[in-house]
Amino acid sequence: MAAAVRAAAVALLSVAVLCGAGLRRSQAIGVNWGTQLSHPLPASTVVRLLRDNGFDKVKLFDAEDAILGALRGSGIQVMVGIPNDMLADLAGGGKAAEDWVAKNVSGHVRDGVDIRYVAVGNEPFLETFNGTYLKTTFPAMQNIQAALVKAGLADKFLASTGAPFVANVYPFISLYADPNFPLDYAFFQGSSSPVVDGGVTYQNTFDANHDTLVAALRRNGFGNVSVVVGEVGWPTDGDASANLDYARRFNQGFLTHIASGQGTPLRPGPVDAYLFSLIDEDRKSIQPGNFERHWGIFNYDGTPKYALSLAGGNGSTLKPARGVRYLEKRWCVLKPSADLADQKVGDSVSYACGLADCTALGYRTSCGGLDAKGNVSYAFNSYYQTMDQDARACDFKGLATTTSVDPTAGTCRFIVEIDVGGAAAISSARGVAGGVASVLAALVLMSSMLL
Repeated sequence: MAAAVRAAAVALLSVAVLCGAGLRRSQAIGVNWGTQLSHPLPASTVVRLLRDNGFDKVKLFDAEDAILGALRGSGIQVMVGIPNDMLADLAGGGKAAEDWVAKNVSGHVRDGVDIRYVAVGNEPFLETFNGTYLKTTFPAMQNIQAALVKAGLADKFLASTGAPFVANVYPFISLYADPNFPLDYAFFQGSSSPVVDGGVTYQNTFDANHDTLVAALRRNGFGNVSVVVGEVGWPTDGDASANLDYARRFNQGFLTHIASGQGTPLRPGPVDAYLFSLIDEDRKSIQPGNFERHWGIFNYDGTPKYALSLAGGNGSTLKPARGVRYLEKRWCVLKPSADLADQKVGDSVSYACGLADCTALGYRTSCGGLDAKGNVSYAFNSYYQTMDQDARACDFKGLATTTSVDPTAGTCRFIVEIDVGGAAAISSARGVAGGVASVLAALVLMSSMLL
């Protein structure tokens, strides 16, 4: 079965499910909530956004107290993560794992946070990590498992609890990696190039990738293990194939597909899945591509990017975040008198884009139609907003000026940032362009696979 998948898979041994999780196959949709933003929305605002839009499951990439506190009593089921940079410590001994569970799980469960899974590592076996986590991931998982059992929070073994195998499925990556990949095969309206495997015809990439995993589990004696789609989605910017039209087409097609309850050829029935992702993250690493910062179904400020019915076409469309506070309606742009041939212009753009997000600039991106001056202004404004509109952030050696006239042009939006009280400028000043890759998985350990 053909495979162009970026998958993160769960270990087949010693996987923790918190007591009372009561695993079930469900077509209720979950979503990934990442926090690699220079200006994050308040956690309480995001939880209300989740509830307003009917999400009953969320997957986190870390165990942040503010976020878990905001989820208290929300009725939202939580998968909480442990970052890769903690694996070595957790692999070193049971005490570290017990301390982590006590701090990040036990107390929150007692306080009414509905934590269902603990996730260990973020695709730790990816080739890009050069084997860094090969020797620490499984011991860390074992220690966390034991700590959860000791705390009275977990059942013991994958086979007995029915804990899931978690896989990330990204048809976009198939298209991004191979320009000859059949476009219609990435979506759900039928394909002119279906794949036939063992007498089964696959009309879309998702079903084929999902069943590739199911077949692999069967071959290894785990045919009854549940499969959870930990991440599935489509980005909206940063690449010619990452756009609003394709993202809406894919995500709505996927939601309609799973709402039907038909499942896949090898696994008929409900599909348990988490959309990737909730909100764009302007501090994510762009090593995989500029699209990495644009997976959200909502913009940075919680406004919907496009019409999307989570009920699969039969329900209301997305609702925006409420009560969002913005900075002043003020932008930073290139002075009309500035000379583009001035070397300071290029140097200033490089500096701005090194500390802010310029991934919307490029061929066939949302800001790909700007002229040279527009590109410079976009870079200047991105930096200015990242620095909380600090007056010193709109100088660029005398090349820039502020304006109260919105320079947004066509599909290219010049943003005004969220008001977070000045904390973002301090954080961003210490940052670097690539950001830091985030975490995920579900103790339910996630290992990367190319199927």
